[in-house]
Amino acid sequence: MPNDQHGQSPSPPPGGQWYPPEWPDRIRALADGTLTPVRPRRAATVMLLRDQDTGPAVHMLRRRTSMAFAGGAYAYPGGGVDPRDEDHRIGWAGPSLDAWAARMGTDTATAQAIICGAVRETFEEAGVLLAGEGPDTVVGDTTGDDWEADRLALVARELSFAEFLDRRGLRLRSDLLGAWARWITPEFEPRRYDTWFFVAALPTGQRTRNASTEADRTVWIRPAEAAAGYDGGELLMMPPTISTLRSLEPYGSAAEALAAAAGQDLNPVLAQAVLEGGELVLSWPGHDEFTKRVRQGGPGGTA
Repeated sequence: MPNDQHGQSPSPPPGGQWYPPEWPDRIRALADGTLTPVRPRRAATVMLLRDQDTGPAVHMLRRRTSMAFAGGAYAYPGGGVDPRDEDHRIGWAGPSLDAWAARMGTDTATAQAIICGAVRETFEEAGVLLAGEGPDTVVGDTTGDDWEADRLALVARELSFAEFLDRRGLRLRSDLLGAWARWITPEFEPRRYDTWFFVAALPTGQRTRNASTEADRTVWIRPAEAAAGYDGGELLMMPPTISTLRSLEPYGSAAEALAAAAGQDLNPVLAQAVLEGGELVLSWPGHDEFTKRVRQGGPGGTA
């Protein structure tokens, strides 16, 4: 099971899928027109990989059970995009913004904001920085009081990511990231995110740590082992997390996964809720394992 010593995992429901008790009522309200969907916020998350004897492991954190959104669920480092992540002054290395925009199907400002958000959040939550002084270098150590002061300033939004990189003479290494997937929070959720998933290898000399106030546990775990924990009801996860974990299983190294990123489908996955007879059916197109059927009288089981 996960390699860490930080607390005991709560007991998730059978199958490990995060399923809030208020979902049925919200789905009904969406279906009858009394709920107006909120606009999703742009977000990014990174699946950090490191090679080990039995294959690559992925870095995951467990959200505190007190969190309003997905409390107790395992996830990857990530979070919302800061509007300042679009700053044109950003130090940049790797594929051009035009190339990234073409890959992601966005304009260049959006592509930059999402990629910057992914790199910034990974530093804020895991202490790992995908940046270097030049296009072929990567920071080797991000520990120490001065790094921590900058990290806290980023978290508090007292410092923009562009300012942080400029202060240290660094460039964001966009070539160290591979765009992997895109999931949008269902329309019936009060907190919605349009989340881009990236894959990256842990840079040599750097190490992860639990720097997030939103997490009470961090682990390095093989994707197949994490998926088995979900299937056995031991690890709680949201559909995007377990889906991306399963998609990482075939790769024997972090380099293989990064090479495969160029072929990943980036069409957004958005849950649909429809009425079928006396049931509400919640599904994620292309991901049948997450389908839920909710009887009109109350919560239902897995389809």
